[in-house]
Amino acid sequence: MSSPQARLKTAFKKARVIAPLHTNGPVAFTRDGTRLFTCVGEQVLLTDVYSGVEICRFKGDSTSITSLAVSPSSTHLAVFYTSSTLRIYELPSPNLEPRSVVHPSRVISKSHEAPVHVCLIDPSSTLLASGSADGVVKVWDLQRGYVTHMFKGHGGVVSALAFNYPRETAAARSNPSDVFQLITASADNRLRIFDLTATASRAAGAKAEAILDGHVSVPRGLDVSPDGRWLISGGRDSVVLIWDLLGTPSSSEGKVSATITPTLFKTIPVLERVEAVGFLALGETISSGRVKFYTGGEKGVIRIWDAWEGKVLATHGVDVSQQLKVLEEPREIIDVLYTASTSSISSLHADQNILTYSVSTGLLIRQHIGFNDEIIDARLLSSSTTSPRDTHLALATNSSLIKVYDTRTLDARLLSAHSDMVLCLDVGSDGTLLASGSKDKSARIWLPIPHHSAPSDTENIEEVEWRCAAIAEGHAESIGAIALSQKDTSGRFMFTGSQDRTVKMWDLAVLPSKTTISGSTGAEVLRLKSLVTLKAHEKDINSLDVAPNDRLLATASQDKTINVYEIDYVPSTSTKPARGELRLLGTCKGHKRGVWDVKFSKTERYLASGSGDKTVRLWSLDNFSCLKTFEGHTNTVLRVDFISHGMQLVSAASDGLVKLWNIRDEECVASLDNHEDKIWALAISADETTIVSGAADSVVTFWTDCTEELQIEKENARAELVLKEQDFQNFVALRDYRSAILLALSMDQPGRLLNLFRTLRANASSSDSTTLSDATSITGSASVDEIIRTLAALDLARLLTHVRDWNTTARTSDIAQTVLHAILKLRTPVDIPPKVGLKELVDGLLPYTERHLARADQLVQDSYVVDYVLGEMDMGLIADASLMDVDVSA
Repeated sequence: MSSPQARLKTAFKKARVIAPLHTNGPVAFTRDGTRLFTCVGEQVLLTDVYSGVEICRFKGDSTSITSLAVSPSSTHLAVFYTSSTLRIYELPSPNLEPRSVVHPSRVISKSHEAPVHVCLIDPSSTLLASGSADGVVKVWDLQRGYVTHMFKGHGGVVSALAFNYPRETAAARSNPSDVFQLITASADNRLRIFDLTATASRAAGAKAEAILDGHVSVPRGLDVSPDGRWLISGGRDSVVLIWDLLGTPSSSEGKVSATITPTLFKTIPVLERVEAVGFLALGETISSGRVKFYTGGEKGVIRIWDAWEGKVLATHGVDVSQQLKVLEEPREIIDVLYTASTSSISSLHADQNILTYSVSTGLLIRQHIGFNDEIIDARLLSSSTTSPRDTHLALATNSSLIKVYDTRTLDARLLSAHSDMVLCLDVGSDGTLLASGSKDKSARIWLPIPHHSAPSDTENIEEVEWRCAAIAEGHAESIGAIALSQKDTSGRFMFTGSQDRTVKMWDLAVLPSKTTISGSTGAEVLRLKSLVTLKAHEKDINSLDVAPNDRLLATASQDKTINVYEIDYVPSTSTKPARGELRLLGTCKGHKRGVWDVKFSKTERYLASGSGDKTVRLWSLDNFSCLKTFEGHTNTVLRVDFISHGMQLVSAASDGLVKLWNIRDEECVASLDNHEDKIWALAISADETTIVSGAADSVVTFWTDCTEELQIEKENARAELVLKEQDFQNFVALRDYRSAILLALSMDQPGRLLNLFRTLRANASSSDSTTLSDATSITGSASVDEIIRTLAALDLARLLTHVRDWNTTARTSDIAQTVLHAILKLRTPVDIPPKVGLKELVDGLLPYTERHLARADQLVQDSYVVDYVLGEMDMGLIADASLMDVDVSA
């Protein structure tokens, strides 16, 4: 059996991130519908539609994006910015490194005199049309970047563009009779048709072939049927107009002219402001007499219409026109994108969400959440008791909607029932039961309902939708804390804590079974009964937690205390209703600021708390005293939880860090950093291998346990190092100095290399059998000189780095100067790679070399003084001796 210490986790790595996908501006799909272009700040993001993984980013010019267009060939992206800059990018290949940054292939700094709000690339992917706020439309050559046409005369902002080019290729454009037109709409409520084949249209003052007057408000959408016969326009006057582009030839003085004047064919009232309109291509030919088109606008739904009968054939989405007055965020449609290759249609909403429906089935097949705002709480969910755990992630953000992500594909669904911001979430013991508390003073219970399989999913996984099954109302203020019973998988009771400083206990036994609700999609929402109402604290209640055995309840408050209650719950019988009671057992006091979170250990009799005093505390459930205090966060601790069978703690704080603590020694073993703001949300997977953190920076991070991987890597590295050290010793013993030096450089062990050079020089000076070549060598060995002369560029740079470090100490400077002398004599500066930074190496060598030279000069000077003194001493002794001889003879 492994020791408890062996089971402790020591490292987590960032596995996946849910970051802002779309914050403002336009969106676009590639023609095959597999890649999505969105705007985040001044950058365009390219995302894989099916996996939700970011492919790359397109570098912007530090101003916001006003318009973008993707070529039908999926080879180019054109982006216009507020600064009127046009940037053209070449789309990257599929084998690009994830999250790379793509730079523009062409930049046009002043494309228009005013911001460009609409742009479009023609079906042949050769021309780009752009319409600006000053009423000017320009047509650009996409490859070469110059203006081919310019059209003026619009009475205000250009609001929509469409090409009439009923050809698959541009091969037929050489024929003057080919139709190639640009249709524009502007704020003067008129449509204009320009001929792109006529030579006269290339002039700056080219006039429109036809001006269509039918709208009484700004047209927001234009489209031309594939055969070039029909033009459809929709605007904020709540009507859709269908024009016959092959209308009647105009006549002059009884003669029929070659000019064809488009005529208004049909007017269809849609009873909403239209923001987008277009034709569908569903395999039904225009000649069959059945034309379909779509509209999207203020009601927040996509509607499919029969053009001839003027009636709605299908509606996708939920009509929000009646809810806009009470909702805190708008949800109307601002654009619709139709992808014919996948028979799907997507709507971009004002709350930055992108919903994609199947045109054939009408089912919602994917939803992209553009921006989550502040993430307040998060919980991992399971779609059913038989499926794998933690298949979904529920998020509470600054919204009345609960956002549920599929953790495999990041496909999202919105749960709408609350009328104000959702503040807290909790899940039952099996992960299927979801509870939410809101500022609307109510709590709701959500149950999973399997309903269909996703058409795009190759594994045919059954999709699940959580639906509101019950509501609990009774608090006087917003509900900021919620906790479900943990012992019974079906849920026995629920606690809610409110700003009214009370805790309520609710009976959940009245909930329908999961098998019952799974067969009903329109089940009535039950109203839960309150069993207990108790004033628990003197200030706001921030957190609640129920013990794993359902015997205890812990409450944390801004009054700096934690209360622990004993739960007495008696379920209802045929003769008696359910009964509940809370008895205060004790209070944990010691925090100096408000307590933000509290959690029971799943294995031991203690609980943990996080506070505004920047500490995490561990409390005994026997005497309610503080057992340990964990200090390390630099700001308020907002979330805590237990892992590793209660032997470790995970905490999240306002400093943007998630910390992992060993309880036994109160040591922080890991700090996880990927957030730039307060971490309000923390969730632990059932197997404790994944930590999910969500912060006020709108980022959700999945952290995966990599303790075993790091241990294996360290063990492999240690074993490899042992083998290399043995090889090094063998090379030295065999006098294979080249292999020894290269191995020491590859191991990055300057100490071994220093000892090798020192040994070589010592052997050369002490050996009597030194050869002539060794005697004249720089390093003391001719073979080592040859090695330095033939070293590879990177190895030479690495050796120079070691020489620079050796040169900083007088004790090793002699070896450094010897090797440096050899390098300077045997190599040239061009041998050093430019990326190494030769100047930095020289700058590091010069000061210490000058110091060593000055010291050597001083020693030489001192030696002269010693020689002089010794000489004088010798001459004095000789003189004394001669004097003594003279005296003796006398």
